[in-house]
Amino acid sequence: MIVTQEGGVVKLDIHGETAQSAYKQITKWLSHAPKNVKEVRVIHGYHGGTVLQEMVRRDLKHPRIAAKLVALNPGETRLLLKEGG
Repeated sequence: MIVTQEGGVVKLDIHGETAQSAYKQITKWLSHAPKNVKEVRVIHGYHGGTVLQEMVRRDLKHPRIAAKLVALNPGETRLLLKEGG
């Protein structure tokens, strides 16, 4: 997983991960996410299949996630985070 941050927005690129591995990495990251992060953009792709996309949009659960938004780019899902940690 590749992590980049610009202000309060973090991008997590999970290309090449298995759904199980990506789930564990994302939930671990969310558990330790800095309080100033308001949004996480998960880059999962979709041309090589939709397993990661479905995992993020349907199965991913974490107490910090306030909402999941489908981005204009079908290979990305936006996670809006709750305040605090």
